[in-house]
Amino acid sequence: MRIIERHQYIRQLKAVMGTPDIKIITGIRRSGKSKLMQSFIEFLQQTDTNANIVHIDFNLPDNEHLAEYHALYGFVKESHKEGVENYLLIDEVQNCAGFEKAINGLHASELFDIYLTGSNAFLLSSDLATLFTGRTFEIKVFPFSFEEFSRYYELPDAEAAFDRYTKEGGMAGSYLYKNEKDRYAYIAEVFRTLIVRDIRQKYKIRNQVVLDRLTDFLMDNISNISSSRNITKVLGDNSLKVDDKTVGAYIKYLCQAFLFYPLKRYDIKGKRYLASSEKYYLADHAFRYAVLGTKNMDYGHVYENIVAIELMRRGYEVYAGYLYKKEIDFVAVRQNEKLYIQVSDDISGQETLERETAPLLNIKDAYPKVLIARTRHEEYQHEGIRIINLADWLLS
Repeated sequence: MRIIERHQYIRQLKAVMGTPDIKIITGIRRSGKSKLMQSFIEFLQQTDTNANIVHIDFNLPDNEHLAEYHALYGFVKESHKEGVENYLLIDEVQNCAGFEKAINGLHASELFDIYLTGSNAFLLSSDLATLFTGRTFEIKVFPFSFEEFSRYYELPDAEAAFDRYTKEGGMAGSYLYKNEKDRYAYIAEVFRTLIVRDIRQKYKIRNQVVLDRLTDFLMDNISNISSSRNITKVLGDNSLKVDDKTVGAYIKYLCQAFLFYPLKRYDIKGKRYLASSEKYYLADHAFRYAVLGTKNMDYGHVYENIVAIELMRRGYEVYAGYLYKKEIDFVAVRQNEKLYIQVSDDISGQETLERETAPLLNIKDAYPKVLIARTRHEEYQHEGIRIINLADWLLS
């Protein structure tokens, strides 16, 4: 498989080198965490030829003798070298029984700069503070962006490349397969066998049918406003007996496993969060096609999903906007920056353009307002709103 450097994540890792934090690379399975670790090791080897780099990959049978925390702790301690920088990098750390005890002990010793990857079932964002007594720094890895997809395939035509990316998505492991059927079979396997199995294993879920139907519903309704109560009613109408507390818990598990990302609704006028319902977006839109099929491409919602994940990739806090009973797709906040964003498929008709820009024009503050659509034209403005071609925005 061709390897490309994932510049954004390497920059993040470089920025925290030498800090006392435990650096933890998280993200959905097969999103490239281990490959990122390998790239970072190559960077360390190139920049500090004297560095002592201890790399343990628990995917390899060679390291089975370290799969207990006393053995791991002892091996790493003995591997320390005086007078040089010492780095500890562990892949799939959860395969060591009691791994958190070894890592906490090594962190307390202050002998190593520590970096970890692991299964999303065992290194959930919500669990990090409980697992590790030291401060953790989380690097959230997403599937390939459109920019990475274009670079991987060396595609110079942005519009043609985006047509492909819309269907193929960012799960780079699928790029090894030569036809669409095999690519989707790979992605579906990642989804059903690895992700859902992880959740079922960790939370001992017995009612697999409810979990499957729930994930199908959320995929089919990406970007739609949903609540546990409404979803429970839909499942009940399909002869599944389940209560809204169970549905809410299952949704939480799916989000903690990085399969879905929830967006809270934000009342722009009242400047408050609306707790009644949320929107959910897939970590990668190709999961939807791989599991549910391509009969309903639903480009508008898929484009919205792509933009939502890209905003998160770029470090924004993202909310679903609400103003005067109208929806603004995204309110994106990063430090002192705020953007209001609408996403659309085709705005070539005047009526569609006015419908998509109307919610943005109702916002009275001075923060930038952007409509991202497949215009296939250079950026222009409409009544102060920036109109940006989707492929260009993703590459910017």
